[in-house]
Amino acid sequence: MSKSYTPGLKVLKNTKINKERLLPLKGKVHVDINDLVKSEKIVASTEIPGNVHMINLSNELNIDPKQIHECVLINEGDHVSKEQLIAQNKGLFGFFKSEVKSPIDGQIMNISNVTGQIVISEKPLPINVDAYIPGIVDKIFDKEGVMINSVGTFIQGIIGIGGEKKGQIKCLASDESDKIQISSITEDLRGKIIVCGSYIDYEIYSKAKEVQVSGIVCGGVDYNTISKILGYSLGVAITGTENTTTLILTEGFGEVNMAKRTFDLLKENENKVASINGATQIRAGVLRPEIFIESEKKETSKDFNENDLIISEGSKVRVIREPFFGKLGIITKLPYELVEMKSETKVRVAEVKFSDESVEIIPRANLEVILSN
Repeated sequence: MSKSYTPGLKVLKNTKINKERLLPLKGKVHVDINDLVKSEKIVASTEIPGNVHMINLSNELNIDPKQIHECVLINEGDHVSKEQLIAQNKGLFGFFKSEVKSPIDGQIMNISNVTGQIVISEKPLPINVDAYIPGIVDKIFDKEGVMINSVGTFIQGIIGIGGEKKGQIKCLASDESDKIQISSITEDLRGKIIVCGSYIDYEIYSKAKEVQVSGIVCGGVDYNTISKILGYSLGVAITGTENTTTLILTEGFGEVNMAKRTFDLLKENENKVASINGATQIRAGVLRPEIFIESEKKETSKDFNENDLIISEGSKVRVIREPFFGKLGIITKLPYELVEMKSETKVRVAEVKFSDESVEIIPRANLEVILSN
């Protein structure tokens, strides 16, 4: 049976998930192996050094660099506050003394009698990394972070904006093709993750942001809406750092019905707490937006195999380009021979049978596998 690799989406129930939670710099890990952690638990922390300010005391006090230690009023390692006196020369007969004050709150890092300079570092920025998903600490990376193991529903989207958020799932749409009205966005949705069916516009997003929902999940939005939200055009980049309400599109741009399997899983988990992340690596497909909902303890887990993302006969796929964009089907045949397209290019293709029993020849590059259990 012929096979081919193609990008894929995971839409899985009761599956095992491993999440690495790492610090940007070495720091301290606050949990042990086999600890049971909640999603908001701080598992590791560190401090990023602050900006450095340099003051040329030799020039300021009009002294030789070798005399600098005779004039400083602080030592290396001392903490100083803004406008605190840190150096003073002897003046003339005790009068006309020149003074140097600290321009910032910070710490004295270095006093040099070679350059005549003093180095002050701003206060370090504390960085805390939480577990993100509830689970068990499976592995500890010394001074760097942990790996969390959990079991639950895991859904990937096509594209997203905004970072990690947590909240209770609330389905506003009645089915995967439903389009909600702006009147559905009410104050009681504050802190919730709302599922909006097939499509939302900028006005609905703005209202949801105004009432401070944690996140929005829908089938699609217009590309111009994303640009309007961000204030700039979305290019080839990694999203997730935007300071806005997290938005996850499960299907793509335009008015596209949410996949029924995706909607059914979200509806099934309504009122449960979910962890979402809109971070996406545009075009590369390496980093996708995601939704995770922990399973009930009594439910048994099912493993998924990454090899299932290799397209083969029987694979469930979705077409990701026109003219069949968004349609779901099953691979019935993977011809070995190259087939000439209308553009006169020869490509490898797949024979796809859609739900309406129609069969089409689609370039393999225009397909993505949907990994679902």
